[in-house]
Amino acid sequence: MASTTSGDVLPSGSRIFTTIPDVFFIPEFVFGGLVWILVASTRVVPDNPLGWVMFVSVFCFVGTTLWFFIFLCGANQSSVWPSLDVGFHFLAVVFFLSASVDLAYVTFRNGEEYKLTPTDESLKIFRLDIAAVVMSYVATLLYFLHAIFSAIRWKNS
Repeated sequence: MASTTSGDVLPSGSRIFTTIPDVFFIPEFVFGGLVWILVASTRVVPDNPLGWVMFVSVFCFVGTTLWFFIFLCGANQSSVWPSLDVGFHFLAVVFFLSASVDLAYVTFRNGEEYKLTPTDESLKIFRLDIAAVVMSYVATLLYFLHAIFSAIRWKNS
């Protein structure tokens, strides 16, 4: 992978597909979108923690999409963008980590209820919840790596 410590402050255009941390954009789309889809495809009960999970996954998906297109179009060449990049990805890490913990807790608690009434439908929902927890922690890891490498790039710029 190419480094962006010399020349432009941040990569733009097709260079974002070959530089660290920008190569994490696509996996963030995939895993963040999967969290959104998996949680939305089950019952959103209880409303409060799973509503937070839905907000975080939609917010980060839309934010990453906007960030990706800003980088792709090359509108990120002023000196403020490296710090904004770190800030956005740090916020995404904090949000996704809190949502992942909430989702894991709700899934664990629902798993205890599913054991009491084992049906095919409850098993399907429980498996979807487990998949959502795994995808949520993977998305958290990807945003964390993106934030760390963005902070390194910001420090070197």
